[in-house]
Amino acid sequence: MEAGKKGKRVIMMEKFEHGGNVYTARKNGEAWLDFSANVNPQGLSPAVYQAISLAVHEVIHYPDPDAAELKKAISESYNVSEKEIVLGNGAAELFYLFLQTVRPRNVLLPVPSFSEYERAALAARAKVNLFHLDPEDDFRIDWDSFMGALAVTDCIILGNPNNPTGSLITRNEVVHLLEEMRGGHQWLVVDESFLDFLPYDSRYTVRDLVTEYPNLFVIQSMTKFYALPGLRLGFGTACPKLAQRLNAGKDVWNVNLLAQKAGVAALNDKDYQQQSKKFIAEEMQRFYERIDGCRGIRAYRPSVNFMLLDIRGTGLISREFTQKLRDKGILVRDCANYLGLDGESYVRIAVRQPAENEQLLAALEEL
Repeated sequence: MEAGKKGKRVIMMEKFEHGGNVYTARKNGEAWLDFSANVNPQGLSPAVYQAISLAVHEVIHYPDPDAAELKKAISESYNVSEKEIVLGNGAAELFYLFLQTVRPRNVLLPVPSFSEYERAALAARAKVNLFHLDPEDDFRIDWDSFMGALAVTDCIILGNPNNPTGSLITRNEVVHLLEEMRGGHQWLVVDESFLDFLPYDSRYTVRDLVTEYPNLFVIQSMTKFYALPGLRLGFGTACPKLAQRLNAGKDVWNVNLLAQKAGVAALNDKDYQQQSKKFIAEEMQRFYERIDGCRGIRAYRPSVNFMLLDIRGTGLISREFTQKLRDKGILVRDCANYLGLDGESYVRIAVRQPAENEQLLAALEEL
């Protein structure tokens, strides 16, 4: 949707709109510099590119409905049982699958959070209850207050790390929540889609606890870390009984042949994984320090490959801020449609290659 303002076209946001549209042509015909999509700036692994290229001729066949090779690779890489795996056409599909299958009446969301949580809950005809996180406390969950909301919900969705804030929840905190929920007929969904970017995730992941807690469903994207958003690939882990129930409720060919081949190659490319983790850890810190030094901008310390910016000090609202960057060929994520954020005061940016990050910094200095 667009509206005119002083003779200029200003982009307005739909409620569930995501980042900038790279398919919209720029006036000069050049490509956009896209900071709105938080995918691995290292790009496609050469091993994945080769696997896709070699498999193109196989698309005349249906994909393996069991995705046996991919499930084996996931099992070995993430140390989970193949019986616990539910494959998805991206992580987002799994939120819809889960909520459509278990049909909770009330879903509790700490906000701000990924908008597809709310959208999937509404699609399943659930009532959505919001728990607002405090920006002055870096959007961390106040667990004492949060526990008080358990009595009025039968499903909770947590992002770890949370999108767009980047805040992390420790494994111990999730276990404490699970213990509080034990025996209460409540579901917990934990979205770990960005944990792959951390050098070590053992302090945070709970994917290995699904057998101990059968009310737990853990979702993992493979499109973010392995730069595969155009192919779509993700998986969830659940106790075998719940996994069987979820697998029975989805399209048998929901993960296409090329995505299956790409996933196997990606999980086997250990050099790419280590290089990506090292690069993100170093560039994320450098970029944060530079951004946080920009006048009028408060940057929330990132944990992975994206960063939330409070732009109130610039005197611009997010719609104006993003439009001015669009005029320079740069896309950032306007967070005006994130529930739980103050009006139009925030944008989210991705961590990209150093030269590209410098381009954004130069544009911000001009603003």
